[in-house]
Amino acid sequence: MAAAPVASSGMELLGLTRQQLCARLAERGLPAYRGRQIFRALHQRLVQTLDAVHELPKAARAGLAEEADLSPLRLDQVFEAADGTRRYLFSVRGGHAIETVWIPDGERVTLCLSSQAGCPMMCAFCATATLGLQRNLTAGEIVAQVLSVLRDAGRRTGQPRPAALNLVLMGMGEPLLNYDHVLQALRILADPEGLHIVPRRVTLSTVGIVPKIAALGREPGRPNLAVSLTAPTDELRARLMPVSLTYPLATLRQACLDFPRRSGERITFEYVLLDGVNDGEAEARALLQWLAPLRAREAAKVNLIPHNPAPGIPFRPSPPERIARFQARLRAKGLPTYIRRPRGRDIFAACGMLAATSSPSA
Repeated sequence: MAAAPVASSGMELLGLTRQQLCARLAERGLPAYRGRQIFRALHQRLVQTLDAVHELPKAARAGLAEEADLSPLRLDQVFEAADGTRRYLFSVRGGHAIETVWIPDGERVTLCLSSQAGCPMMCAFCATATLGLQRNLTAGEIVAQVLSVLRDAGRRTGQPRPAALNLVLMGMGEPLLNYDHVLQALRILADPEGLHIVPRRVTLSTVGIVPKIAALGREPGRPNLAVSLTAPTDELRARLMPVSLTYPLATLRQACLDFPRRSGERITFEYVLLDGVNDGEAEARALLQWLAPLRAREAAKVNLIPHNPAPGIPFRPSPPERIARFQARLRAKGLPTYIRRPRGRDIFAACGMLAATSSPSA
């Protein structure tokens, strides 16, 4: 699959690691420690302009401001659901729209991040697929989603950061098709002199880009892996997720078996339940059979996701009783299986609903 373009303007400071920022400033004749000061200001204090980095001499601030880009996103609208979920609609360079979702759960908050504007994967049950791929996001645009949402949270609550913050790359796009920018963003977000969001608090969800799954497994400080599965046979999966024509299920399973797991770690398999399509007893048996080698290694868990209806998507969510039966069949064989509670469905913020709509409610 061909790489998608990205767009950038000037020196995108938010897309630089602390070490890279120090090196860039050294090239301009500034002491390297000035890079650390800027990095801390951006990622700990969440400043939005170089004028607010008071540690820097005024002349240095002015010089950098002429060539640096600190505003890769424009916040257009925010929608809040009855359950407290918030959907942020941003614009990026080129006029493309992306979305980020804030999902509160007690003291814990999960941020669902986008990695591309639109998505090329054409999954039949996902509203984002209707947009097609517009472009990859830069590392700075991915990082800026986190910073922007945390600033908003600080204004609303007086607390700049939740007690427990998790990141999921489950928003718009296929993150493994924007591999370099996604990994760069995660390195920046993990820096202990910045937000210090450690890898165990980050989950990357992929439809199954097999070569990149292997590459991800070799990364130091990699995130947790989730695989969007949704069908247990190639015939059905190819209808729902065309990626199966390129990377069949046997190939995907081998990539998951080869994935180097940490002690006690399981790969999450996400299964969107579609009424009368993939939610019957036969599909449950086939899923158990496909997962058998991974179950034998205690390497798998399953998240069942009730389909979230969206305009133009020709599927219905499975009834609650059928979802419960499906879960029971998997659990009866010792497979850890959970039902994901829909969040933000009333504002088009739930899984599979992100289509950059400016409508406030579903």
